[in-house]
Amino acid sequence: MIPPKPPSRPEKVSLWRYLKLFRQDILSAQPAKLYRAWMAEFKTPFFRSYLANDPELVKRVLKDRPDDFPKSDRIGAGLRPLLGNSVFLTNGEAWKRQRRIIDPAFEGGRLREVYPAMYAAGEAAVARMAANTGVQDVEPETSHAAADVIFRTLFSIPIEDETANAVFEKFRDHQRTQPILNLAAFIPGPRWMPRFFKRATKDTAADIRGLITGLTERRMVEIKAGTAPDDLATKIMTTADPETGETFSTDEMVDQVAIFFLAGHETSASALAWTFYLMAMFPEWQEKVAAEAQEVSADFASVSKLRTSRDVFREALRLYPPVPMMVRETTCPETLRGRNAPKGSQIVLSPWHLHRHERLWDRPDDFDPTRWGTENGKACQRDAYIPFSAGPRVCTGAGFAMVEGALLLSMLVRRFKFELTDRTPVPVAHLTVRSKDGIWLNVTERH
Repeated sequence: MIPPKPPSRPEKVSLWRYLKLFRQDILSAQPAKLYRAWMAEFKTPFFRSYLANDPELVKRVLKDRPDDFPKSDRIGAGLRPLLGNSVFLTNGEAWKRQRRIIDPAFEGGRLREVYPAMYAAGEAAVARMAANTGVQDVEPETSHAAADVIFRTLFSIPIEDETANAVFEKFRDHQRTQPILNLAAFIPGPRWMPRFFKRATKDTAADIRGLITGLTERRMVEIKAGTAPDDLATKIMTTADPETGETFSTDEMVDQVAIFFLAGHETSASALAWTFYLMAMFPEWQEKVAAEAQEVSADFASVSKLRTSRDVFREALRLYPPVPMMVRETTCPETLRGRNAPKGSQIVLSPWHLHRHERLWDRPDDFDPTRWGTENGKACQRDAYIPFSAGPRVCTGAGFAMVEGALLLSMLVRRFKFELTDRTPVPVAHLTVRSKDGIWLNVTERH
């Protein structure tokens, strides 16, 4: 069986038809040829766009010369009401300063230190699902579990905390109010130029940021009083930039917490939901994960035994990368596979297409966790696998996400069996790759 894949659009459509399709779903708005092309050029009245699937071009943009290809605001414009000037949206010296403060929180033994909170979130997810077996949409539960992980590891509070739950509820309202593309961002202009967001987008973003501000201000007080828990928020808020000696202000920390919640909750929820669907499609792999999961415990060392779970989760990230496209911008004229790209061109890097590229991967649309042990899989993992981006801007929480994904998968599959229903999910891209109408599975207790 082949896992669900969205249909491709007709080869030729008008610009306005393309923009309409793009706002509805960026995956089905693309032509089928992108699964084979090394590069594709798109011309608009305002700029040129180049989708790069050639591993050498991807390497040039992300690893070799990242400063020459900063993030484009054509995607970020849609996220700015919620994320402000977070590390996800900034470039240049502002971004480098933010990473110097944030990165130490995820280095060294920090994963071991936050693992008990992660495991407690897994136990809570098992308890919730035990009270709600039967046919259900698993996306809400994976969202709930991932949000619980973030709040426990970041602020040492469970999702049941009043403020944490309010942020979670508001985010569910926010995530589908704003398309991933803000059409006004297609028109060249300064950053201050209005982008005309929906009122619901601005209101929900303001509500979320207000709640996060309250959490951050309380933590500032606890840090000054010497009573703050030793979690990720405390670590980040007390880390000084080694070059300037400055720490984040409250407003800056609110921006960062917003992206931690988005990146650490929404992306993990997407990946986990698709992983459970794949487990239902391929029950032989589900049983392998369940057998291996008997080894998992509250001891961090047990994570090293989850090899099958990691390979399964890695394969789910390949087929359903939570962030399907990334956009960079040229700061000077470039030559891309013999084509001249002027300054200000958009370089689109698409994990969705790169991970399924027919000229790179063996059986690219198949689910096969054993591929990571093959020569083709190893080569592609090195050159054509970017679920967390790559280079200096690689997601700082990539290691965190891989532990979280394998752990939650193992804990839930150990207790429950996931089976297909008559509803086949259709992948669409909103903030992340989700299912158009949910991912419905029959969940039963194992005996």
